[in-house]
Amino acid sequence: MVPGGTLGAGRPFVSFGEPEGYDEKARPRPLGGRMRSQAAAAAACLVLGLGLIGGAVTGSWLAGDSGDGAGSGTFSAAGGLWHSVPVDRLFPPTVQGQGAGPGGADRTWTRIAVAPDSDCEGAFDPLLRKALTPVGCQRLLRATYTDATQSYVTTVGLLFTEADAPAMAALRTRFAKDGLDRRTDLMPLPYAAKDTAAAGFGAEQRASWTISVLTDAPVVVYAVSGWADGRTVDDPEPAEEAMESGATTAPAQAGLGNEAQGLADRIERGLRRDVGSATEQPS
Repeated sequence: MVPGGTLGAGRPFVSFGEPEGYDEKARPRPLGGRMRSQAAAAAACLVLGLGLIGGAVTGSWLAGDSGDGAGSGTFSAAGGLWHSVPVDRLFPPTVQGQGAGPGGADRTWTRIAVAPDSDCEGAFDPLLRKALTPVGCQRLLRATYTDATQSYVTTVGLLFTEADAPAMAALRTRFAKDGLDRRTDLMPLPYAAKDTAAAGFGAEQRASWTISVLTDAPVVVYAVSGWADGRTVDDPEPAEEAMESGATTAPAQAGLGNEAQGLADRIERGLRRDVGSATEQPS
């Protein structure tokens, strides 16, 4: 089948009464023209096929599917983004969350604080730090946002690890198998900045959170949300559960699961776009 054509459209007409390669009077007929056209068609198919394969590889990374575990080029490029991409691209001053709120409502988050990039010393509770130890810590970037009404605050973090693709895949498997992303003793810590709406956003104010271990980049993306008025939370709930239909907990009713998940998703998408740009080759 010729791409874009119909079955048999590219095949020569062959008479069942005469052998292929002869004219209507059974005289030898040169086949060079037909063979050249077939070769040209095959070459066109090869070029088209290579283009489709290349597009699929790029598209799979942007969609979060690593394909063969992670292309070495994109994986390596992602590991260096913490020092090569401006902070305003990793953590934009304003993030739009179309359909990210409860019931598909739109959200807008405004950045109110950016933590200095650092190592992971003191950045996680002991158990979460232990769970992340196998992949190491190259650099940690964090920023805190508030919603349009300044009712909620959310810290989002990008942990750039020292791990290779198999190690990241192993950590993701462990998080999924053991439910580590749902344990309240493995919640990320918020980043509270003085003189901001997040000044009182501490460990006791954590209400909902999400942790995503990427397998196509050496990065762990997380977010943790809470109320901006500094109220303590007795029963924090993972974002995935807080976003379930019919959830009645305080974090769920306030939409704090949506705050954490929605912001983390959009920061992760931005990271993927930056890696795509960094690995583009000039034409």
